[in-house]
Amino acid sequence: MATKVDKFDYNLPKELIALYPAQKRDKCRLMLVDTVNQSIKDYIFSDIINLIDENTFLVVNNTKVRNARLHAKKITGGASEVFVTDVIDNTHFKGLVRGKFKEGDKVIAEGMVFTLLEKMQDGVWLIQSESDIEKIMQEKGHVPLPPYIDRDDTLQDKTDYQTVYAKNTGSSAAPTAGLHFTNDLLADLKNKGVEIIEITLDVGLGTFRPVKTEYMEDHEMHYERYFIQEEAAEKINTLKSKGKSLLAVGSTSVRALESAANEKGIIKSGESLSNIFIMEPYKFRVVDNMITNFHLPKSTLLAMVTALGGYDLIMQAYHKAVQEKYRFFSYGDAMMIKRK
Repeated sequence: MATKVDKFDYNLPKELIALYPAQKRDKCRLMLVDTVNQSIKDYIFSDIINLIDENTFLVVNNTKVRNARLHAKKITGGASEVFVTDVIDNTHFKGLVRGKFKEGDKVIAEGMVFTLLEKMQDGVWLIQSESDIEKIMQEKGHVPLPPYIDRDDTLQDKTDYQTVYAKNTGSSAAPTAGLHFTNDLLADLKNKGVEIIEITLDVGLGTFRPVKTEYMEDHEMHYERYFIQEEAAEKINTLKSKGKSLLAVGSTSVRALESAANEKGIIKSGESLSNIFIMEPYKFRVVDNMITNFHLPKSTLLAMVTALGGYDLIMQAYHKAVQEKYRFFSYGDAMMIKRK
């Protein structure tokens, strides 16, 4: 039976959308949703050191966000914007361009000329740059804050919108559940015996694309690249075989892990593409627990967390979060879903 998108709706006051992160990454709020005891409890994120032990290991997404937003103008002088979504080579990339254009038109972004070669699916353009696009983004690009953070980016966002373990550049958005970790907190977890394993999934705009269909099942997910090193895959498989619980940090880690796992829960290393859509009654192959943020109403991400934590308990948690004024979305507070 098809699932109506409205099933994943809830009322969110605009003032609960976080425009800035907590002053200290690990001092945001943390809601623990325990599916075993059917309980919901409130903590501070740094309390996680007491909520997990050496019988749990973390898998984090070490992707790094590009400064993908480029201020632009039309040749005629009108304002525009180029948003880089995928780099093909030094001078060719895919991206979104604000305004009406036809093939062959040019725009000027951050002082550089860009030629719009071909309009592709979902309004994405194939674009040619007159110089190295990665260098342009690094030197002149702006932080690609999501549209619900309704403000200009600042110099501080270049730090705030990256995880402390970000290293492999390639994302159009941050894996935001990881933003709550500090280097000190990670060191404390390691000292406690909690192993931390890094994988990579390049977050694309498709992750946050609104669901416009009436039924969830009709929504088409975009492909995203992920890479799991052989050493990481072997470590995950070994720890799981010993009965340890896998705590995935963020929906991006969940998607990469579940895409790379076979029916027996064995992770395969290497690079691949994933368009996995996780919603009930999905049976998780390898992920046991999850750290995540609070997601948009009617979103594929909310559908994912209800698949892991159970629809009734997760929606109860969301209503509690609204009542108790948790901070929502990318710069907001965190939730930990514990099943094992």
